[in-house]
Amino acid sequence: MTETTHTRSRAATPAAGARTRSPEYRLAQDALSGLRQDLFHDAFAYRPLPRRHTDGPFVRRLPGRLRRAAEHLPHAVVGAVALIACLAGAVGGGLPGGDVPALLSGLMCALPVLATLIRPVGAFWLSLAVTPVVAILNRSGGDWPWMPGAFVCHLAVLVVVALRTRPRTAAWMWVLTAAYAFLSDIVFSGAYYYTNSGPMMVTSAFALLVVSLWHVRHTAQQEVTAQQTVTAHERSRRTALEERTTIARELHDVVAHHMSVVAIQAEAAPYRVENPPPELERAFATIRENAVAALTELRRILGVVRAEDYEAPDSPQPTLADLDALLVNVRDAGLDVEKVVTGAVRELPQGVELSAYRIVQEALSNSLRHAPGASARVEIGYVLGGLGVRVVNGPMPRPTLVKPARHPATTPEGGLRPPSPLGAGHGITGMRERVTMLNGEMTAGPTDDGGYEIAVFLPVTAVNEGDA
Repeated sequence: MTETTHTRSRAATPAAGARTRSPEYRLAQDALSGLRQDLFHDAFAYRPLPRRHTDGPFVRRLPGRLRRAAEHLPHAVVGAVALIACLAGAVGGGLPGGDVPALLSGLMCALPVLATLIRPVGAFWLSLAVTPVVAILNRSGGDWPWMPGAFVCHLAVLVVVALRTRPRTAAWMWVLTAAYAFLSDIVFSGAYYYTNSGPMMVTSAFALLVVSLWHVRHTAQQEVTAQQTVTAHERSRRTALEERTTIARELHDVVAHHMSVVAIQAEAAPYRVENPPPELERAFATIRENAVAALTELRRILGVVRAEDYEAPDSPQPTLADLDALLVNVRDAGLDVEKVVTGAVRELPQGVELSAYRIVQEALSNSLRHAPGASARVEIGYVLGGLGVRVVNGPMPRPTLVKPARHPATTPEGGLRPPSPLGAGHGITGMRERVTMLNGEMTAGPTDDGGYEIAVFLPVTAVNEGDA
């Protein structure tokens, strides 16, 4: 047993040592892993520069042709910088501008800049490779190790690649550029008495710092936008759930009333028939049992969706017959509203009348909040196959320098009006939930005169007397 234990301990020692690496070693290992991932892994992969988005505040105002041309603005800028690098490489060296080596030097300086359009990381390595070649072609030049064209080329490549990648890649490109500058100044400087490595490192560090700060800000904006989108989605989802809960509470009274009537009629029906057959008595007993069971389940469901601070209403749920009282209270709150009823007024299912009442109530509440001082119109249309509801308010009055005689929220005697009876619903979302529950249709949007209109159609299935 002792020998076995010692053998296992020795075997486990290397693994334990491998796990106890120093923090410096792990930091260096992570850094080299980042270097390999950013600048060596698929360095020459094809990554074309995407087009510019045309949904910006300035680009949206441009005509159609200019807006389409603005999509290629980044490509045009890179092409212009490549042309500048080509000219600087051709005429900035010690060779005459018309010589073949001068032309070749200019083309070599422009090639890495153009390569950033399709292979950004590969363009960086190409720029490093082109720099000594251009320096050899321009031996009589006074700059080392970057000739004027190579200086413009490498600086442009650093900026474009940093814009297309991330800050860590920009840092690694600057480190490799510094390593090349060090080797060029110490080992390959030759007879050159002047080096421009210092200006290159300072200029590139400042440019890459600006680009990195832009990346950080852009990433933060994207995260904030994503968080706002998620928050808005969750808020909309929570609003819909709260409105469905409210609808369930309100319709509980309506359904419970109908089920109670069914249970009572099923219990009393056998006594209204002389000598009823046993089969009929059993059928009515079954109907009553099912109605009572449905009532019990409804109470359980209401207990689940009821909030802790919910109090059951003392009065019955409102219907369209209570609409006039609602309009009186709305007028007292300062909204000038009129009501128009078309079609033959008839009694509708309580669920339909309750939903129509709540829709009108919420629409008028929105008018009071968002268009104070405007007038409103409520239209109720009894049509074949359903009920039409339309609530439209006019535009909010323009501000005037003339002080009104009294505030809309005050009475002619100077006192305050009573608070609005409109409940704090969930606006358009709550209306849509009620309309969807009844398989209806709803449209909401601004009118041509600057007001707002809500139009709803609630279908009502006709019940024939023979089917009742």
